[in-house]
Amino acid sequence: MVVKETELTEEVAGQLISLSEDWEKENCCHGYYKNTLDNLKGNRIFLALENGAVVGYLFGHKELTEKTTSIYEAGTSFFEIEELYVKPEFRGRGIGRMLFQYMETVVSPDVDMLMLGTASKNYRAILHFYIDELGMEFWSARLFKKIR
Repeated sequence: MVVKETELTEEVAGQLISLSEDWEKENCCHGYYKNTLDNLKGNRIFLALENGAVVGYLFGHKELTEKTTSIYEAGTSFFEIEELYVKPEFRGRGIGRMLFQYMETVVSPDVDMLMLGTASKNYRAILHFYIDELGMEFWSARLFKKIR
């Protein structure tokens, strides 16, 4: 398994868009739609490859906070993780963890924190992954209950 950062080329974009189509078909995340080239532009891209084939990816971008909140001071730099995906047949092998930890090592000199939002339907598993396995902190949740 090789994990690396890469540039957004036409080939990489095609691979990521294809994988995001597969992710959309899984129907495992609320409101997830496949990526377009515009979704990928401006992001740092990290790939997990096995025998040269992309089996997972992570992408995101650096941001700077504008105002102070209960989480951070104004001017705090952070890396917003937009997506982390591993093909179903490769899950359970630590590939998501490898992608996350590699990205964390690479971006840590430039940012104060990492942030992400998730819309996974399997919230228990995703919270276990991010909190218990990767050491992130839970800060807030938006919950809803349909009444009609």
